[in-house]
Amino acid sequence: MLATLVGCNYGGTRYELRGCINDVLAMRDTLVARFAFAPTDITVLTDDGPSSGGVVLPTGANIKRALADMVSRAAPGDVLFFHYSGHGTLVPRRHGHGHGVDEAIVPCDFNLITDVDFREVVDRVPQGATFTMISDSCHSGGLIDQEKEQIGPSVADDINSRSVRGRFLPYGAVVGHLSATSGVDASHHVAEHLLALFGDDASAKFHGHHQQEEQRFHDDGGVLLSGCQTDETSADVPAGEDGNGKACGAFSSAVQAVLAAAQPEAAVALSNREVVRQARKVLAEKGFQQHPCLYCSDANADAPFLCQPLAPGEFRTITAL
Repeated sequence: MLATLVGCNYGGTRYELRGCINDVLAMRDTLVARFAFAPTDITVLTDDGPSSGGVVLPTGANIKRALADMVSRAAPGDVLFFHYSGHGTLVPRRHGHGHGVDEAIVPCDFNLITDVDFREVVDRVPQGATFTMISDSCHSGGLIDQEKEQIGPSVADDINSRSVRGRFLPYGAVVGHLSATSGVDASHHVAEHLLALFGDDASAKFHGHHQQEEQRFHDDGGVLLSGCQTDETSADVPAGEDGNGKACGAFSSAVQAVLAAAQPEAAVALSNREVVRQARKVLAEKGFQQHPCLYCSDANADAPFLCQPLAPGEFRTITAL
């Protein structure tokens, strides 16, 4: 079992968040205590320290490198897990690449990671291994496979809205931030800024040799649990407002609550579908107007969250939190 956990708070910028690092540290503890991950098999990237002194910052290149390393270490039957807490954004397609927008996550250096990058990761996962992703950000539903939405839009209950910050950066804010150092006029597409600043480390989506329509991916496409619907905000909650004394992501906190409420043995049996459904209930009870979604194949929707199904007569021991 292997995991890569990324938390971006963007400290010192106008886009600063508060709970993203806490999210991944809490998830690290849960993976070790409840799902028996070895600490040495968990890579954590956070932006709360200098790049010197051995700290690996969650830049676009570093995140993709960590994911590539995780996949290269994987073998058939392995469980691979990626948790991202930070901003998401929407990127309009360039002229000649169709209409509409695509989703992306925003690393600490704003070197966007797109659906193409994630699909390339999923396509390299060994046959028989699983890749599960939690994205506690806005606009991440299309990062693995937009075609296979298992739990999507629903009618929101009449609940009180919360005064919290959303984990979303408008496209103009991303371009404006990059244009300050790229030397490219802000009127140009974000691809021009990213290629000027990061070259080969920019998303494969923006390189001329990439042809999205020619990509082929595994049929199962991985499993994605996203923090909200495409027209909603994934909330970043200040300390003290979620009952645990620490800033956090509303969705990440809800997932933690779902796993903590289950008995240790039962936590293994929770399906991906059930985790999302119960997280929705937790969020509604706390007054958050966001509805997590599940994107995966039919088979993966009912597969156990993070763990491979057990064979008849086989048992797995999980250490309780």
